[in-house]
Amino acid sequence: MAIFKGSGVALVTPFLQNGDVDYEGLRRLVDFHVEHKTDAIIVCGTTGESATQSVEEHLESISVVAEQANGRIPVIAGAGSNDTNTAIEISQESEKCGVDGLLIVTPYYNKCTQGGLVQHYTKVAESTDLPIIMYNVPSRTGCNILPATAVKIAKEVDNIVAIKEASGNISQVAELAALANGCIDIYSGNDDQILPLMSLGGIGVISVTANIIPDDTHDLCQKFFEGDIEGARALQLKAIELCKALFCEVNPIPVKKATELMGMTNGVVRLPLTEMEPEHTAYLEKTMRDYGIKF
Repeated sequence: MAIFKGSGVALVTPFLQNGDVDYEGLRRLVDFHVEHKTDAIIVCGTTGESATQSVEEHLESISVVAEQANGRIPVIAGAGSNDTNTAIEISQESEKCGVDGLLIVTPYYNKCTQGGLVQHYTKVAESTDLPIIMYNVPSRTGCNILPATAVKIAKEVDNIVAIKEASGNISQVAELAALANGCIDIYSGNDDQILPLMSLGGIGVISVTANIIPDDTHDLCQKFFEGDIEGARALQLKAIELCKALFCEVNPIPVKKATELMGMTNGVVRLPLTEMEPEHTAYLEKTMRDYGIKF
């Protein structure tokens, strides 16, 4: 059974002006997504700025989100690392927090071979009873899970059940779907490719844009599931310019600015991320207004 189906939000992590994690703000974001049809919350992923959180902050953020969700919505904890032992530690501690699943990114910086990926994911999966979503984002990690590797891992490791595919290569996704033949759930990791990926058998998205248009991101997926392809296509195409604006600087700088404009966070990011450039902010504001977002 899938961990979730539909729109999972790659949740931003709000910070206070002094840079500390705003845990009360995090609770408010959980409630916002429960109220606006989001199908799952992914906490402490790339968009959540996990790379600049201490292990203590990371685990506290996961605990707070799981507690606030209180079973109302599935919670998936980002628990990846470029060190297998660290990924195991965070996975085990996340399980104690009561989350519903884990998102494990491929090792970054030191990278590894395809054989190393098999061993890495196997070791992490053996350390926990939680279902795991592999996260393939080679533009950030320099490491690509090839389709044959993903299928091998899914077939050999019972609790590796899904993959977030953010390679941006729709041909690779098609090859993966063909080889998998249903043995692994596939989520889009690119908001401009939700509908194309679902047309190949994907069951949803782990979404940045869902931070600011949760209802429409859910509806896009739901319309597809219900057979309303025209309706799903209309929502996908409507969001294309917004997707461009939300990635005009490195994620999550623009989406953090968008949540600030909407009054949901104060927009603070941690170095090495920086304040959005004025011309990009103006473009984002215009695109959000053109979409119909009120702020």
